[in-house]
Amino acid sequence: MIADGDKIAIGVSGGKDSSALLAVLAAYKRFAPEKFDLLAVNIDLGFKETDPAEVQKLRDYCESVNVPLIVEHTQIAQIIFEERKEKSPCSLCSKMRRGALNSVAVANGCNKLALAHHADDILDTFFLSLLHEGRLSTFMPVSHMDRTGITLIRPFIYAEEKYLAGLCRRYDLPVVHNPCPEDKHTRREDMKDLVEDLDERFEGSKKLMLSALFNPERNNLWDKSLNYSPKGGKKDGEE
Repeated sequence: MIADGDKIAIGVSGGKDSSALLAVLAAYKRFAPEKFDLLAVNIDLGFKETDPAEVQKLRDYCESVNVPLIVEHTQIAQIIFEERKEKSPCSLCSKMRRGALNSVAVANGCNKLALAHHADDILDTFFLSLLHEGRLSTFMPVSHMDRTGITLIRPFIYAEEKYLAGLCRRYDLPVVHNPCPEDKHTRREDMKDLVEDLDERFEGSKKLMLSALFNPERNNLWDKSLNYSPKGGKKDGEE
């Protein structure tokens, strides 16, 4: 994911996951065989309820680990909630935040963007795609965005959320609380609850589901080059 000469923008939302990513990459930079630079980027969505003291704590932490911080002020909250009055705002918000992140990364000469998606996010996204889109899909560890030339990396893809939360508590990492009215009331939260319910009902199922996603074998999934659709699909017994 990381190579000599990289300049990596870290998407720092202020949540525990991205604060943990900032801390880990800053620590790794001190002894890594690769020589690379880091830039922390926080997208200010424009919520008036954002606590300036929490943002200042983030600034102070970035200074303490020698990682420059850019706070990009936007009107995303106003556009989504006041102008467009979106009933399901999360998808549009995600696209606009990612666009803002990419713009700051490109403008500052970064060739990579690191996001703090972890193993639980991977599983939640899989169920979102399965149950709401009817497809098998989730995040990739590394992906290249042709339009911007930025390579997206997710260093925490194998780390479970509980370990990141523990890291934040142990080292008192800065957290900027999310004032969004939709926070904790999204489809993604529904998927988190579903996964936890399954894990309680079938002990150990969460680890097994993660193992299935990480397993390179994809046995018995239909060959997508063949037509198995209800209208043109093959019947049982046909070769």
